[in-house]
Amino acid sequence: MDSILLIAVAASLLAIILIVITIVIIKSNQNKKYKKEVERLDIEKNNLLGVPVLSEISKVKELIKTDNLKDKMEDWDSTFKFIRDKRIPELTDSISDAEFMVDRKEYKSAIRKIASIEMELRTLKKRTENLLEEVKVITESEERNRALITKLKIVYRELENKFDRNKKEYGDVASYIEKEFNRIDKLFVEFERAMDNNEYVAVEKRINSLDEKINKVSKLIEDAPTIVLLATVLVPNKIEEADIYYYRMKRDGYPLDYLNVEYNIKEIRNKIDNIMDNLKNLEMGDSIIELKTFMDYFNSLYNDFDKEKESKDLFRQNIRELGQKIENINRVVRDIYLQIDDIKYNYNLSNEDINKFSLLNRNLENINKDYKILVEQGKGKTFAYSKLVEELDGLSLKLSRLQDDLDYQLRSITSMQDDETRAREQLDTIDNLLRKAKYRLKEYKIPVIPSSYYIELTEAQDAIREIVKELEKKPIVIKILNIRVDTARDLVFKIYNKTNDMIKLVNMAENIIVYGNRYRSTYEEIDIALSKAEELFKRGKYKDSFDISFKSLGFIDKNIGEKFKY
Repeated sequence: MDSILLIAVAASLLAIILIVITIVIIKSNQNKKYKKEVERLDIEKNNLLGVPVLSEISKVKELIKTDNLKDKMEDWDSTFKFIRDKRIPELTDSISDAEFMVDRKEYKSAIRKIASIEMELRTLKKRTENLLEEVKVITESEERNRALITKLKIVYRELENKFDRNKKEYGDVASYIEKEFNRIDKLFVEFERAMDNNEYVAVEKRINSLDEKINKVSKLIEDAPTIVLLATVLVPNKIEEADIYYYRMKRDGYPLDYLNVEYNIKEIRNKIDNIMDNLKNLEMGDSIIELKTFMDYFNSLYNDFDKEKESKDLFRQNIRELGQKIENINRVVRDIYLQIDDIKYNYNLSNEDINKFSLLNRNLENINKDYKILVEQGKGKTFAYSKLVEELDGLSLKLSRLQDDLDYQLRSITSMQDDETRAREQLDTIDNLLRKAKYRLKEYKIPVIPSSYYIELTEAQDAIREIVKELEKKPIVIKILNIRVDTARDLVFKIYNKTNDMIKLVNMAENIIVYGNRYRSTYEEIDIALSKAEELFKRGKYKDSFDISFKSLGFIDKNIGEKFKY
């Protein structure tokens, strides 16, 4: 038991020793870590104002020749001294405080102090870098400016050579471009003078000015020949051609005022003068676009001229054709109005139908008026033929629609007349058909006629009389007339067919009895059946009579069906 207790105590002591050793190691590593942070901050502080800044400021001091640069140098020197004499010592003290806190193991305070120092270092580092960049603009400016000016001179000489080779293409503008070349030459001289005097601010201005002028001259050299060619040759030629063409067409009687040719040409000439004045001031703006727009205008103007010529012939042809169409329609409408009273007397026209004719007539009168105006305008030559053709097309469309309405009205009237004629023709046809039916009935002298036949015959005759009544009415109601004709036709055809069927049945019933008489003496059954058939025949039951005869004879004559088909 004692041995176990000793082992437990020993294990506990060992664990405590290990924990203490671990804590000591951690504390030692932590102390080393913060020591390294403090050393790093001290190194960064010492690098703030190193050799590059001192070297660049020294170079500037050797270049000072102008008051402007001297002021800048004083400002840079003041900033440098402020960082070196005030901010660096303050940082040194702060770093020392942080180191003391680490030595005393005041790690929380040390961390806060290190963070504050890092922020201050970043601020000063940024300020130092800005100072170095500003100083380098001066110290490195000579090499940079020489490189820039060399590139500009190469471009400039190429532009000069190109201009000299094609000087004729620039016309009157050439002398103004030469003056601009002279101004650029003077800027190059001023640049060299500013470089010799270390006037770096002036040097920057000269370089910027040279860059702008050379870019401007480059665009001039590229585009000015096109502008000169368009403004002095191509567009003026178009103007001259348009002038000649325009006055010839005016002389030939074409009304072209709507095109405003004279005003537009005057405006184009003024704009060309402005373009050339601006070009002499080395300003191009959108000159090329404007000049090309003028060229497009004249091309479209020639199309307008050609369109007027085509429209003149088209107008003369179409106005004649339209006049003929209008005259034909006028004649038809006049004929309708001459017959309108008869039409209204003969046929039951509705107020709507009459109003349609009146509206159609008013529309036709308006078309006649418009047509006469177009004819006068064509003779007076006050409106462009292209406009007259458009108006003529619109009038033709109106006439075409009126023609459709008129055709519909004519079809309506014609249909009424056709229906009346057809009704009269059908009246004759069905009346003749009914007579035939009655004649056939009389011809065959049928013993007994069913009462239903006389009822249907009376209905057919009444229907025919109704047709006659409708035809005698004034005005005729075509719709009712057509109903009467259809009804009478159906009834007459029905009585006609019934008459034929009845005559056929009577003949067959009579003939089959006559045929069967040969078997009466031999077969008693046949004699009895035929006697019954005769009785039925006399009573007017022809179908029953035929069926009895047919059935009885079928027992002895297998071919009876071939001989008597019903």
